[in-house]
Amino acid sequence: MNDVSGQVVIVTGAGSGLGRAIAKLFHSNGAKVFATDINKENLDSLKTDFGHSTETCHVDMADPGSVTGMIEKAVSRFGRIDVLINNAGIMDDFSPVGEVSDAMWDRVMKVNVEGPFRAMRAVIPVMLKQGAGAIINIASIGGLQGARAGAAYTTSKHALIGLTKNTGFVYAKSGIRCNAIAPGAMDTQIASGIDFSKISSLANERIMPGMVTNPRTSSPEEVAQVALFLASQNASFLNGSVIVADGGWTAY
Repeated sequence: MNDVSGQVVIVTGAGSGLGRAIAKLFHSNGAKVFATDINKENLDSLKTDFGHSTETCHVDMADPGSVTGMIEKAVSRFGRIDVLINNAGIMDDFSPVGEVSDAMWDRVMKVNVEGPFRAMRAVIPVMLKQGAGAIINIASIGGLQGARAGAAYTTSKHALIGLTKNTGFVYAKSGIRCNAIAPGAMDTQIASGIDFSKISSLANERIMPGMVTNPRTSSPEEVAQVALFLASQNASFLNGSVIVADGGWTAY
C-alpha cells in the first residue's frame, strides 16, 4: 500500500485533468491536500466533490508572487509540506523554432519551467528544516523525445526534467527526493485550445505522422497512481528519476 495518510500535499493545476485525479487520489488515501489552480470555478467544484476539508488556493503559476505565496499559505495553514506536485502546465501550438512567437515561448516557459522552479525554490527550505520531503514534477515524453509537440513545449519539459535530476541529486543527503513523471497521450483538456487546422505545415509534415504510433491514450487516474507511489515510502530509493507512463509509445 502506498501510504500518504496525514501528509500535507500541494497539487498545482488541481482543478482539472491529471491534477484533479491526483488530488482526488491523495485525498482518498488520507492526505491533507492543498489544491491550487488558476481557475477559481474549478477550485470551487473541488470542494463540492471532495468536501470542505480540502484546502484550495487560487494560484497563477506564471506569477512569481502567486507561486511563492502558495508555499507560504500552505505552511501557514499546515505548518509543514511533505509533498509538492508540480502538475500545472500548458501546451504550445506545435510551432517549430523558426516560427514560434515570443508570446508563445514566454508563456510556456513561465508556466512550465519558471513556475515549478519557483515553487521548488520556496519549498526546499521548508523540507530542509523538516529533514524530509518529496517533489514530483509532471513532465512529458515531450521532455525525452523531440517531436511530441512544438519547440516551446519540448524545451520546457526537457528543462523540467533537468531541474528534477539536479534537485534530486543535490538534496539526496538531506532527505529530499525529487522525481518526474513523463506521461504520454492522456485524456485531458491540455490541447483543447489548439486549432489543428491552423498548425504549422512543417509540424504537420514532420510531427503528425508519428502520432499514429501511439498505442493508446491513458486516463488521468492511471498516471495519478504513479504520483501516489512516488510520494510514498515505497519509492524511498527513487530519486532524480523519470518514470515514463506512456503505454509503450516511446518503446517504438
